[in-house]
Amino acid sequence: MLLIPLILMVVFFFGAAGFGIWAFTSRADYKNNSDKKAAAAAAAASDAQKTVDAAKYAEDIKQPFDTYIGPAAFGNVTVNYPRTWSAYVIAGDRSATPISGYFQPKTVPSITDPSNNFALRLELVQSSYQTVVEQFKPRIDTGKATSSPYTLPKVPSVVGLRVEGQITETKQGVMIVLPLRNMTLKIWTESNDFKGDLDTNILPNLTFVP
Repeated sequence: MLLIPLILMVVFFFGAAGFGIWAFTSRADYKNNSDKKAAAAAAAASDAQKTVDAAKYAEDIKQPFDTYIGPAAFGNVTVNYPRTWSAYVIAGDRSATPISGYFQPKTVPSITDPSNNFALRLELVQSSYQTVVEQFKPRIDTGKATSSPYTLPKVPSVVGLRVEGQITETKQGVMIVLPLRNMTLKIWTESNDFKGDLDTNILPNLTFVP
């Protein structure tokens, strides 16, 4: 009679032991997986923060801005640009382009190489505003570029044109065209990579005397 209870006790013992081992193994596996997931999440958060910090640093070191001020005879065109950029500006009152400026992060590449795309270009040309605007019409009509009225925040009395897309026969970007007395001021980027700088840093600070 004692044999059956003894067998049941042995079975129960091994069952309990098996359950205990399974529970311990499952808990250890869960803990290990949880630790790995937590470590992966922490690493991802750290990488994301590094990306944010790097982007913020890249913007912070652009300030304070450097400044180019053009000749008084041509409206004192004033451009503030990131101090991490270099500038090369040609100014001459006897030229068809009294002001021609090239701005680029670090160093300005060759201005005679048509394949170079500049972060920022500036030109004051001895052509009427209407003549310059007409040059964009074929590209706007064919949908290669779009246009909209534009005024500088610091020169609100002057209404010009903002052109986006194919701004020249070979360049893509954003160009602002503004009348300046009997001449025309053009400022543009030849790469969409610098559209943010144009809209955030350049145009809000651009001024001239109409």
